[in-house]
Amino acid sequence: MKGKIRCFIAINIPEDSANEILKIQHKLKNNIWIGKFVEKKNLHLTLKFLGELSEENTDRVKRRLSKINEKKFQAQLGKIGFFSPSFIRIIWIEILGVNELQKKIDDALKNIFIEEKRFMPHLTIARVKNMKDGALFLNNLKNLPINPKKFEISEFYLVKSNLTEKGAEYEILDKFFLK
Repeated sequence: MKGKIRCFIAINIPEDSANEILKIQHKLKNNIWIGKFVEKKNLHLTLKFLGELSEENTDRVKRRLSKINEKKFQAQLGKIGFFSPSFIRIIWIEILGVNELQKKIDDALKNIFIEEKRFMPHLTIARVKNMKDGALFLNNLKNLPINPKKFEISEFYLVKSNLTEKGAEYEILDKFFLK
């Protein structure tokens, strides 16, 4: 690990929940918008974006994260949404039940990283390049049924992000298990 690496802390989505998200993506396929769906292998919930880290800071982060004492817990797929109705670029699914773990991560990393002020647990499922009919799209999105599938969170990861011409590629640097 020479130089700096781009990192974040994340939860991967289990197979059955990822398959549910693929069903939602399939329902979103239409000619109202142009963009790209997040591939199944890249579906994750970012708990904290760390940015560019040196090898020394990466080791420090690993040590602090390994001290988090949290039990396994249930999370759940929530509503589908976007950040701005006037300029839709990201379509996401809310993930319920992860705020406590995110807070413990923030606490473990204080004095290294700024605390998250407005953590909004969401999993990006699509990136929009162009919207042909925003009103129709919003109406379709509002009426899209979501199966509030529950899943167990038993671990989280420190992840390295490599930005390539084909998009982001992720590499797990370390796993942290919950009890």
